[in-house]
Amino acid sequence: MSENEISYRVRGSIFKVYNTLGPGLLESIYESALYYQLKKDGLNVTKQIDLPVKYDDIILDISFRLDLLIENKVIIELKSVEEMKSIHFKQVNTYLKLTNKKLALLVNFNCTNILDNIHRIVNKI
Repeated sequence: MSENEISYRVRGSIFKVYNTLGPGLLESIYESALYYQLKKDGLNVTKQIDLPVKYDDIILDISFRLDLLIENKVIIELKSVEEMKSIHFKQVNTYLKLTNKKLALLVNFNCTNILDNIHRIVNKI
């Protein structure tokens, strides 16, 4: 399955979660619900993945954490914030570079229109 096919299916799962729960809840609630929905929709999903950070040929003694990884190809970063900031987009770009993945979706569930709050971020590898 390509990244675009995965993205299309993930968007459907996001809509189901948003339409069921609505806006204004904690990010962790959306993460758990989306994890469940993605599994129910037949996708291979891993959540809260600790990934090591390499710096200057060493592995640092700290890692970063991905919210969700779909089919080992697409990163999903979830937010439940009043307003998306440029740092959220930069964070996801960094995740893509560090993992050498091609595609991520940055999703803010704290909104009135979920369609406008799903952002595709592409790593130009």
